[in-house]
Parts: sequence; structure tokens; C-alpha cells
Amino acid sequence: MKSPKRPSVSTRSKGLNKGLTSKKTASKKAPPKRDTAKNAAPKTAAPQTVDQYLAAVPEPDRSAMNQIRAAIRSVVPAEATEIISYKIPAFKHKKVLVWYAAFTNHCSLFPTKAVLEAFKDELKGFTVSKGTIQFPLNKPMPIALIKKLVKARVEQE
Repeated sequence: MKSPKRPSVSTRSKGLNKGLTSKKTASKKAPPKRDTAKNAAPKTAAPQTVDQYLAAVPEPDRSAMNQIRAAIRSVVPAEATEIISYKIPAFKHKKVLVWYAAFTNHCSLFPTKAVLEAFKDELKGFTVSKGTIQFPLNKPMPIALIKKLVKARVEQE
């Protein structure tokens, strides 16, 4: 295989090859750097409460999230608290039991990998990965299934 020819010295000095600079072009001033702190779009603050999180979720996704929230609340211990963990809502009792979140086309429940493995036959037809199950927003929320998954997670505690 032949190696590519290198440009001659005269070609380089004239600046005819892109990517090669001559002394003349190297002395030009670079454009001023943008101050990204001043020009950056303002970042939205992470929600501090579950209510703040849900307020930022558009309808009809918010309704689905409220259904999931109510289903979880109905089976966790009465002393369980709602928190924001990893920037998403969660229920905690001694430790975090489950997380749930809204996405563009689905809501997700995060009941841990062990719970999902225990119910793998009932989860056919849903998108499942490691410790997450996705519920499409264009279908009714499977409330009975959500309650089963959360109950199983509570029993692990």
C-alpha cells in the first residue's frame, strides 16, 4: 500500500491545504471566547418536593403519575414518606422502597431488579430493564400490577 504524498513546502507556506497554517495565518487574532456563564440558558432548579415535580409534568402525563402515586401510597406503610431522590419522586420507609418518574411517552416505576425478576411472567408486554418497568401513556395504567410490585418491594424491607 502506498503512503499518501505530503504537500511540498511551497504548498504549505501558501496555506493552500486546509488544516495547515502558515506564519501569516497563525498570527491572526482568534475570535473572543464567549462567556458561557452570561450567555447560557437559565437552568431550571431541580424539584425539592414531589408536588413541585408533578407540577412540572404536563397533562395527561400528570394524571398517570398521580394514579401511580395513589397506587403506591395505598400499599406502603403509613409511616412512609415521599421524597425526591435522584431528581425523581420516591417513597421511603427506613430506606427507599420505590421510585417513579414521567418521561415523554411513558411513566416508569423503579421497584428494584429483584422485584421485577420475581414478576417477569406478569411483565410480558411491558418494556423492562434492570430495575425499571415502563408503562406507556397511551394505555391505561395497570394499577393492580403496580400495587403487586410495590407490595413485593415492601415485603423485602
